Amino acid sequence: MLDAPRIYLKGQHVIAGDHLFSAELCLPAGRWTCLLGPSGIGKSTILRLILGLETGGDFNGSIQASDDAGLDGRVSFMAQSDLLLPWLSVLDNIVIGAQLRGETPDYERAKSLLERVGLSGHQNKKPPTLSGGMRQRTALARTLMEDRPVVLLDEPFSALDAGTRADMQELAAEVLHGRTVLLVTHEPAEAARLSHQILVMTAKGIDIWPSPKAEIPRDITAEKTLSCQGALLEHLREMTL
Repeated sequence: MLDAPRIYLKGQHVIAGDHLFSAELCLPAGRWTCLLGPSGIGKSTILRLILGLETGGDFNGSIQASDDAGLDGRVSFMAQSDLLLPWLSVLDNIVIGAQLRGETPDYERAKSLLERVGLSGHQNKKPPTLSGGMRQRTALARTLMEDRPVVLLDEPFSALDAGTRADMQELAAEVLHGRTVLLVTHEPAEAARLSHQILVMTAKGIDIWPSPKAEIPRDITAEKTLSCQGALLEHLREMTL
């Protein structure tokens, strides 16, 4: 794995000619940043801008890594939809990146990740036979399999029950240690537990919210974690009133 860079994004984005938002953010190198805000404010668009994907609008600005190298080949992305290929097995979906690049897949590592996400008994099944939560865990394993220095996650735990969500948060924090991670989430509890930096996106821009002074993943029952979660929830509620 290459060293994880700091990522800078600054500029304006116009959607459908009438919706304009300005964004300026810095993703610290080797740290988790959580991005929250009302639905439709542009959180997923930020991810797509960093990836260089179509957003349905124009971007006037810059996206730069601290090492001045391009981001091509250095970013892994987990979308809201699992994007699994229905004709491939769970195991083959996890190693699809290597196969598409013409590399020899590391099936042993893939099987190990399948075990970590609780799907070792399902490696030969096809995605249509899986539950929504199982499909999301498969997509998470595929993202972790890529082992990239920059990782973008768009609500990666949204389909999971509370216990499994906590387990997958801990797994992601462990495997992605030292990576530059941007997590889009609607969950204040998730941000309070996982983020070194919390960003709140508004119609006027992006604000930094104070995060607890403890390593991640934080104890969700700790006073500082709960305090951050509660205050952040109230702030988000006020934004929607």
